[in-house]
Formats: sequence, structure tokens, C-alpha cells
Amino acid sequence: MITLGLDLGTSGIKALLLDGDTTIATATAPLTVQRPAPGWSEQHPAEWWQATERCLDELAAKHPRALAAVLGIGLSGQMHGATLLGADDEVLRPCILWNDARSGAQCAELEAPAVHLRELTGNPAMAGFTAPKLLWMREHEPEVFARVAKVLLPKAWLRWKLSGEFIEEMSDASGTLWLDVARRCWSAELLAACGLTEAQMPRLVEGSEPAGQLRSEWVRRWGFDHTPVIAGGAGDNAAGAVGVGAVKAGDAFVSLGTSGVLWATTAGFAPAAHQGVHAFCHALPGLWHQMGVQLSAAASLAWWARTNGVNESQLLNELDRSQTSPASCWFMPYLSGDRTPHNDSEVRGGFMHVSADTGRADMTQAVLEGVAFAFRDARDALATAGTQLMDADLLGGGARSAQWSQILADVLGMPLHQIEGGEHGCALGAARLARTAAGGEARYAKSQRLRSFEPDARRLAFYNEAHHRWRTLYELARQVPPPPNPPVVARATAT
Repeated sequence: MITLGLDLGTSGIKALLLDGDTTIATATAPLTVQRPAPGWSEQHPAEWWQATERCLDELAAKHPRALAAVLGIGLSGQMHGATLLGADDEVLRPCILWNDARSGAQCAELEAPAVHLRELTGNPAMAGFTAPKLLWMREHEPEVFARVAKVLLPKAWLRWKLSGEFIEEMSDASGTLWLDVARRCWSAELLAACGLTEAQMPRLVEGSEPAGQLRSEWVRRWGFDHTPVIAGGAGDNAAGAVGVGAVKAGDAFVSLGTSGVLWATTAGFAPAAHQGVHAFCHALPGLWHQMGVQLSAAASLAWWARTNGVNESQLLNELDRSQTSPASCWFMPYLSGDRTPHNDSEVRGGFMHVSADTGRADMTQAVLEGVAFAFRDARDALATAGTQLMDADLLGGGARSAQWSQILADVLGMPLHQIEGGEHGCALGAARLARTAAGGEARYAKSQRLRSFEPDARRLAFYNEAHHRWRTLYELARQVPPPPNPPVVARATAT
């Protein structure tokens, strides 16, 4: 059976054709992020559709028979984004993305004892989640809020574009702060706290269940032989878990993408909200998971490369591969704030202990280590919820770097494994869920391990000490006020 996985990421759309467990082809199209104000992060859904069209057009041109044979389509998507539709299904404003920090002040409303947020969701209020975004809109854009007929996550909007139906699945819905995560249903109480009702939410399904069919106009446009069923799909990390076979309690992975995720599959609902741990539904029935999340993982290296006017590969090639000690300076990867464990949308990152002798390569290594130390914080946070990780697979573009992978293994003190297809994990997981929804086998095999990184005992010892010192930097960073806003200077008007 041939299926199609569509992954709506922050930086691009990826499409993957899957035949059984064999990837036939992939296509990608880039996306850009708009930042109209400091700490804001937005995309317009029209760009998502344009990128989707480019991917499907490419597959139709290069692999027409395989695309025509597709029986199921699965969706994966960036989580938490607030996509707002009016009564006639028009998009009311650009989508506020997962790494948008504007709603930090509104989180206090959701943490009020009367709301029972943590009891119902198992999660703390974080600015990146969807619910505080709507509270921000109710306060700052009331005319838009009053017109909201549907609130959709990014992939739910893409599903509506593909099928005409408003449907969401459990793993993505968990990140809204409107889901009763243990019971896997919308919470009327939490919706009411944001001035919303269940009528404004999409219908809920499990990720492996059918969730609509492709519209006839798209069937004709791309030449499908049959009308594909669309699976519930998954939020990006849950889709990645399905893609690499992390579908049993105890399975774990490290995702080194734009954001960073330390994932652990759990058999039950196991929250640790006080440590900023995310406790969400898995995309498969009867499973949940925990995540420790940092907002700027590979994004930190991308920022450093962009600042230097080079690409990431050039920075990595400058490193001394024989170096066995930590960098001589520190880096805090809080470029968009922090989630686990600090839940702080206002803190910002940067370098510390830079001297006249510090070179670019040393600062690059500090970036790799700073991200690894943030993963160590996440590992320790999961441990407070009783999750002890023994090893983990590696996902994401950053995991292609052997040097970064080794640093992560040394800092985390556990074996990490590069796996086949790790860079396609989300789209692959979506395609696997589509196979199940289309009536095929519910088979989510683990990916083949290509290379393992064992922690070095000597480096582990000094990274333990280095992490202990690095952790003190957070308190310093949160006390540093932002620079004052520049004065507004009136521009002369031409006459």
C-alpha cells in the first residue's frame, strides 16, 4: 500500500511517499517566519498551502504513478499555533506560532486555582501553547476574537484545506491547554476560561483513525486513482515517534531540530508540571508521552551561522575534533525563552565568559554544548516524574553532526543512536498512520540504527561539573533587563 505523509514544519513542508516501509520519494518547499514585533512569530496559512502545492506538484511530475496509487494521506504539523477562522472559513489573521512569546502575561490567568489547569491537562501554562494566545487576542485584538468561529492548529487547517472537515487528533490537541489529557476529550471548563466553547473546536479522533477524505478537486488535480482517506495524523513530535517506532512505554528519542525535544513514551498519563515537563497524549490509542522541550536547539546553531554569514557546515568544520575539554566560554540557548524546566518566555540567551582569546570555533563549540546542557536539564526534569532513560535514538537535522551527537551522549551520560531516515521522521510517521487509517497493517517498526555514540567516562565527568556551573547562568540571565526601546523618530514628509 502506498501512502503519503505531509509534515507542516516551521521552516518548510515535507512530503513523503511510502510503499510499505520503503520511502519512494520526498519533496520539500521552504516556509518563512514573520516577526512583526520583538518576541512575535507568525506565518500565514496561505503560505502553507502554496508550499503543499509545490510539493505535490513535484511528486506528480517526478513520480506520477506512485502518487496516483496513494490510498491514504497522513498529516504531521508544528504544534500550538493559533489559526483562526471566521464564520465563512476565512483566515482572520496570520497564525501565531509555537515559538511566539507575546502571551506570557496571560499564562497567569490560566494558572489561577479556579481554572484547574494542571489537574486537567497535567501541564503548566506556557506562552507557546494555544490557550494563552487566545487570551492575548481577547485583550489586544477584541474585534478579531469576536469573529472567531473555529480555532485550528496548523495541520488541522491543512486538513480542512484538503478535506473540508474540521478534525484534530489527540497528540496535537494536548498542546492547546484545552484538552483533558487523561480522558482524551475537550474540557468545557478550560475552554470557558478563554471565552470559547466546544463548538469552536474541531472534532477529535485518534491519530491512526480516518479523519476525512481528499476533496474531489484535489483528486482530479493530482491524478489520484482513488480518493485517499486522510488519517488523524500527529503533532510533529508524536509523528516522529511513530516514524522511528517509539510506540512502547520506555521508548525514547532526542530530536535536534529547530526546537529540541527529549521524548519518552509512557503507558499512562504521567505529568510533572512543576518541572515544565509536557505530558501529552500519543498519536496512538491508549498511549501517552512526556517531553522536555527547549525552543532553540538547532535554531541556535542556525542563528550563530547566520550571524557569521556562513552556513552551519562551515562552522562545524572549523571545530577541533581532537578537543576533549569543554569550550572556554558559555552559551545559553534561550533565544526564544525556555520551556523545560524554567517555563520562562522572557529570558534571553547569549554568550558568557568571552575573552580576547576566544575565537569563533570556541564559540561554536559553546553553542553545541549549551544546547546539550539544556537537554541535560530536560533529562533531569523527566527524572522527577520517575522516567529514567537508558538510551535514545537521534532525530532532526542537527543529529547529522557526529560531533554534536557525541557531545550530547557525553552530557546526557547515555548511548545515543543515529538512525536510518531520522531526518524524515515526522513525514514518515504521518505516512505510517495513513496506512493504518486506510485499512492497512498497524505496523510501526523501529528504524535501523546506523551508528551509536557511547558516553566517554572522562568527558562525562568534566561535563557533569561543567553542567553544574552552566546551570547558574539562568539566574543571571533572567535578571538582565532588555535594552530600552529606541525612541520613535518622526520621518520628514516629502512635499
